[in-house]
Amino acid sequence: MESEMLQSPLLGLGEEDESDLTDWNLPLAFMKKRHCEKIEGSKSLAQSWRMKDRMKTVSVALVLCLNVGVDPPDVVKTTPCARLECWIDPLSMGPQKALETIGANLQKQYENWQPRARYKQSLDPTVDEVKKLCTSLRRNAKEERVLFHYNGHGVPRPTVNGEIWVFNKNYTQYIPLSIYDLQTWMGSPSIFVYDCSNAGLIVKSFKQFALQREQELEVAAINPNHPLAQMPLPPSMKNCIQLAACEASELLPMIPDLPADLFTSCLTTPIKIALRWFCMQKSVRLVPGVTLDLIEKIPGRLNDRRTPLGELNWIFTAITDTIAWNVLPRDLFQKLFRQDLLVASLFRNFLLAERIMRSYNCTPVSSPRLPPTYMHAMWQAWDLAVDICLSQLPTIIEEGTAFRHSPFFAEQLTAFQVWLTMGVENRNPPEQLPIVLQSCQADLVKDNGHKYFLSVLADPYMPAEHRTMTAFILAVIVNNYNTGQEACLQGNLIAICLEQLNDPHPLLRQWVAICLGRIWQNFDSARWCGVRDSAHEKLYSLLSDPIPEVRCAAVFALGTFVGNSAERTDHSTTIDHNVAMMLAQLINDGSPMVRKELVVALSHLVVQYESNFCTVALQFMEEEKNYPLPSPAATEGGSLTPVRDGPCTPRLRSVSSYGNIRAVTTARNLNKSLQNLSLNEESGSSVAFSPGNLSTSSSASSTLGSPENEEYILSFETIDKMRRVSSYSSLNSLIGVSFNSVYTQIWRVLLHLAADPYPDVSDLAMKVLNSIAYKIMQVGLACRLKPQRLSNPGELVHATVNARPQRILDTSSLTQSAPASPTNKGMHIHQVGGSPPTTSTSSSSLTNDVTKQPVSRDIASVRPANVGNMGVQYTPHSHQFPRTRKMFDKGPEQTTDDADDTVGHKSFISAAVQTGFCDWSAKYFAQPVMKIPEEHDLESQIRKEREWRFLRNARVRKQAQKIIQKGISRLDDQIFLNRNPGVPSVVKFHPFTPCIAVADKDSICFWDWEKGEKLDYFHNGNPRYTRITAMEYLNGQDCSLLLTATDDGAIRVWKNFADLEKNPEMVTAWQGLSDMLPTTRGLARRVSIYLDRSKQGGAGMVVDWEQETGLLMTSGDVRIIRIWDTDREMKVQDIPTGADSCVTSLSCDSHRSLIVAGLGDGSIRVFDRRMALSECRVMTYREHTAWVVKAYLQKHPEGNIMSVSVNGDVRFFDPRMPESMKVLQIVKGLTALDIHPQANLFACGSMNQFTAIYNGNGELINNIKYYDGFMGQRVGAISCLAFHPHWPHLAVGSNDYYISVYSVEKRIR
Repeated sequence: MESEMLQSPLLGLGEEDESDLTDWNLPLAFMKKRHCEKIEGSKSLAQSWRMKDRMKTVSVALVLCLNVGVDPPDVVKTTPCARLECWIDPLSMGPQKALETIGANLQKQYENWQPRARYKQSLDPTVDEVKKLCTSLRRNAKEERVLFHYNGHGVPRPTVNGEIWVFNKNYTQYIPLSIYDLQTWMGSPSIFVYDCSNAGLIVKSFKQFALQREQELEVAAINPNHPLAQMPLPPSMKNCIQLAACEASELLPMIPDLPADLFTSCLTTPIKIALRWFCMQKSVRLVPGVTLDLIEKIPGRLNDRRTPLGELNWIFTAITDTIAWNVLPRDLFQKLFRQDLLVASLFRNFLLAERIMRSYNCTPVSSPRLPPTYMHAMWQAWDLAVDICLSQLPTIIEEGTAFRHSPFFAEQLTAFQVWLTMGVENRNPPEQLPIVLQSCQADLVKDNGHKYFLSVLADPYMPAEHRTMTAFILAVIVNNYNTGQEACLQGNLIAICLEQLNDPHPLLRQWVAICLGRIWQNFDSARWCGVRDSAHEKLYSLLSDPIPEVRCAAVFALGTFVGNSAERTDHSTTIDHNVAMMLAQLINDGSPMVRKELVVALSHLVVQYESNFCTVALQFMEEEKNYPLPSPAATEGGSLTPVRDGPCTPRLRSVSSYGNIRAVTTARNLNKSLQNLSLNEESGSSVAFSPGNLSTSSSASSTLGSPENEEYILSFETIDKMRRVSSYSSLNSLIGVSFNSVYTQIWRVLLHLAADPYPDVSDLAMKVLNSIAYKIMQVGLACRLKPQRLSNPGELVHATVNARPQRILDTSSLTQSAPASPTNKGMHIHQVGGSPPTTSTSSSSLTNDVTKQPVSRDIASVRPANVGNMGVQYTPHSHQFPRTRKMFDKGPEQTTDDADDTVGHKSFISAAVQTGFCDWSAKYFAQPVMKIPEEHDLESQIRKEREWRFLRNARVRKQAQKIIQKGISRLDDQIFLNRNPGVPSVVKFHPFTPCIAVADKDSICFWDWEKGEKLDYFHNGNPRYTRITAMEYLNGQDCSLLLTATDDGAIRVWKNFADLEKNPEMVTAWQGLSDMLPTTRGLARRVSIYLDRSKQGGAGMVVDWEQETGLLMTSGDVRIIRIWDTDREMKVQDIPTGADSCVTSLSCDSHRSLIVAGLGDGSIRVFDRRMALSECRVMTYREHTAWVVKAYLQKHPEGNIMSVSVNGDVRFFDPRMPESMKVLQIVKGLTALDIHPQANLFACGSMNQFTAIYNGNGELINNIKYYDGFMGQRVGAISCLAFHPHWPHLAVGSNDYYISVYSVEKRIR
């Protein structure tokens, strides 16, 4: 049945409710590319097509040992036999003349490939003649390459001892010549060609001797007294190349129609031998009239592409190059095919030799060895080209008809076009592309090619897609290329881009913004041109663009706008301040991609106005030190929230890339050192910064750790406290508040971003803040050496930044009494449980009541490339030292120049604080434009999986509805019971899988309630003084995500939970509500509210989710209801509640655009979000007199409101009527309540340790007071409960850690 239904999403659903079909139409939240992949560019390795270290073969030794007329004793030749040497029959003339003619022909054949080399022939030589020849050529060649060609057809085969043969003076004996000696004479770099039987033996011997030489060189280098060291050092043979005609055990082919020197013919006359071999194949019968004699008459010249012979040579070169590029590793391809013209030609022709000689059971050998290429598909293209050419020969020669050029190149371009158009994203490079296109920035500008793209971008009648592509190309032309920036500035690029900032096409808006950001990046002329055109003000409109990528591009552009390093005037400073304050408004943007770019943009400002930010930072540190901030965690729940004990310590699963979790770092004692920079203005005392202040830091390296060091100077806890202090205090003591107001605001923004719920954003902000803290510490150390009386903190910064360089004090003095301290930054939840470290001197756990194992943060090194130069400025102690070293070793004494220090500081921030947004955006243009997206392909795996999920959903809805329709008389059959790792605070059923999410204070556990198994447990990442107060499944009908909300207003969205193959991963996170002060949300708080109604507040954060619209409603301990559009990832509405109390419950109906809020003062408020803010509150009910536990709006056109307060009064309202329609009284002291959306049921949990289930008429169905089993153990105080969206299942979490699920009787199920 299922296989039939899978054929179409419509089959099998006809009998279902129409809602089953809406699964296909429901939008998916957070499933775009920016959520599903890392924001980074393509991991492409830039390959240069031509090498910079070119080399020439300047000398060629042609050694021919033919002894014409005398066959060697170890070779038995066939009759008839191959005789031609260099296309000469040696028996057609006298032996000596034949030898000389063959030598001259071989030289001409080589000269076709390298005409400028120095050629020397050695015909039937002796050992001394070979030695004299080789040493002479090496002496003249110096460091260039020498070629040694050996033809051994007239001498015995090479020996296993590594010898080839030559003659004595009288030609009466064969004399062995050692390859070892040949290596010595030839030197390096050299190339050797061996055309003889068993040639592979020479290659093996050559390698053995080369290894022996390397060992001799090593011995001589280690022991100068060794005898080898007294002898002349042997040359290294590492850079030598060898080409051999056959393997060590093979004889050369003797086919009479082929030349005897077949290998040499392939290497030096490839077209001639290729055509001859082609005519000897059976396939030539398809080309009538072509004979061996006819191919000798092919018209044309090899170097004239317009002729048949030249065109074949051109095609052959392209094909062999392409084969090599496709088959060889890149470095080997560069070395053999791009370094030396003669070597490249020989290796291209070697590919042909392999193809031809393998057909005669002979395998050519090379060193370095090449992968087999003789079966490559491109050889078929060569055969076709030869076929087309030869088929014309009879008519061309006999009738004089015109030659028709080959369609080869046109066909390859077509194939390349197909690859570009239809290829998949992760495709291999096209075989048809024998030439790799390099960066065309310089070529385009040099040829004025950029002007064409400027004209296209400026043409309003051009389609937006075309203008987008030209904007991308122009963005590439100006990217880090000053000449391109100059040319495009002259071409009026800025004005052209500004005109299109508000184009309806979002991708065009994105790329014109990126283009602007790149043209004025570190280019002051373009920046001032932008100022004159009010570019920054025009970009402001994009900061509220509905597309996150466009907002991100606008932030990038404004960031580079203020990031220029040119001198600042009052005018430019004012502009920078205006831009900074506009950017600061994005602090709570819903997209982490935008906030990451915001940190980078603000970091540019920090670099430009470093001294001002140092002044502000010092004051914030003073405030943080002096302002006592009680930890909310210390005030929590008494006996109602027991501390987890040892046996309860969970084995928590690690979360992928942490990266994905913000860890609270270990409190660093160095923070106190920074705070001890005494800045007492009244007393005028000098800055106190003594070694004693640093005596408790872990090591010199951590004390003076540079910003890229994983051990931050300012810990996360310090920065977080600084942020919270800045919220409570007015920072009145700031010096020159009016002057510093912009810097104060930006510093607050950075503090806020350092506590961002999305770890990547937080990490970037931490780097920026710590770069300033590090600068302050450098200043403090300098002042320690030269005490000065300062009137204000600003002078401290200026006094040292502008002073002459001071010698940094010996760092060992800072740590002479320093005890070791733990190096772990924080406690992360790990897959394997463990005991806490015992050396920690401060509480650094992510929670205050769970033991968790430390895991080091995995942050990639961000040290810039010029480590040597920067090390002096940033880490004087580590100059010329390895990164990891002993704790107290002493760094070299270095003086630093302040100007260089500033450069180093700026280069650090630019290297460490950056995003891959622009490169990631460019990946769009590498994607196929004609390929159907996989999710729209009816036969794709993704589509089939969706069909299966939607059919599953339909079955769940149908089966659950059947049970509900039977009527529910009891709901007390315990189908699941387990001890949760933490006290359950929120529980949520997955709508279609047997999975239930149970949140405790800061972690989430997933259970399979059918099998009774724990599926997953991971940390949510919220700070230890906050707790999870709400959860929602997003995309529950399809690819589910889990949204968590915490009482500090942060929202996090997770994927891959309860997945055995993948680790949980954070998809996105943002600050859903700002200005929320974390309170003691939970059972204890609700009980205290019930006991003392005067206590209002503490609702934490409450949410409601509309899958149909992608809208998320948020509220809580604030006076507004904030609506987020998850598609746009931005706030769309703030609805004032009009109450002086917190919102405790939210419920919405997308069809009527209604929102119902229950409040802590007992009121129920109804809002119509379509109306103006002043009129949107359409109804207020004040019938409850106490905290509203739940307010629920039924999801149908006539749906009513049901609400319950802690006093147990249940009220039903018609949203159109001013008073309640019905009132029921149930048990008092409610701590939790939920209403089943399908069945006429609601359940409540009591502080008196029981759960009561009622029907819609207020009739008690049953109570649950005891667990099944456990000898009737009494349930704990109920902390949370929730109904399943479809099944008649109720999940109950209690304060004794247990989570249980109850359902109807088994016979009904």
